[in-house]
Amino acid sequence: MFFYLAFIASGSLGTLIALTQLIAALSNPARSSEVTDILTSLGIDIGAVSIFAFLYFRENTAKNAQLARLSREESLSNLKLRVDQNKIISVNTLRGIARLVICAGPASFIVESFKFSEPFTEKLLERGVLVVPFATDGNSPSLDFDESEDMKHFTTKRKRLWQLTPVYISEWSEWLDEQKKLAGVSPESPVYLSLRLDGRVRGSGVGYPPWNAFVAQLPPVKGLWSGLLDGMDGRVL
Repeated sequence: MFFYLAFIASGSLGTLIALTQLIAALSNPARSSEVTDILTSLGIDIGAVSIFAFLYFRENTAKNAQLARLSREESLSNLKLRVDQNKIISVNTLRGIARLVICAGPASFIVESFKFSEPFTEKLLERGVLVVPFATDGNSPSLDFDESEDMKHFTTKRKRLWQLTPVYISEWSEWLDEQKKLAGVSPESPVYLSLRLDGRVRGSGVGYPPWNAFVAQLPPVKGLWSGLLDGMDGRVL
């Protein structure tokens, strides 16, 4: 960006000199033959300044957008999650361990997302996916797990997939509202955000999380899981 500023300064100086020469030539009939050359030089200088100014502002805008995105992701990494009654961690703690999918909307939206995820439970866990259900209407979603003996093993996996709970709700709400505002999404819209293993936002959208797309696009991460979440409904796979 320094070079853009240098070229802009050089072009601006050239423009100023050309304007001075043009005024002098126009006021002196003896130099009228120089006007065409001076105008050509002036046009080149103005064109150069315009091009480099455009490139500078475009790169500066992209840089500011990237810094803002990194700042939002850093804020997200500091938000807190409850693993169980005795354990609260930050989102940052799960970097390199899990791919979080934040599911935010009214309780009814959370419940439907929960139901839609059922056929993909095992595949999602194999890919390190953990869901963060965030009810934005203040109601607590009722997630019904099949507690029958025949479904015990599968239910354990279902609980593991949906075991995280946001804490300090006001901080989560503030972060989510900012995300929606920047994305041009209405505050009432239910949304999802999926994170990469490094904690950065991978994708987002309005409506239900595309569980089938996550299964199709994300590679398995077996072997990356550590004992961080052990003790909650059995050992993490």
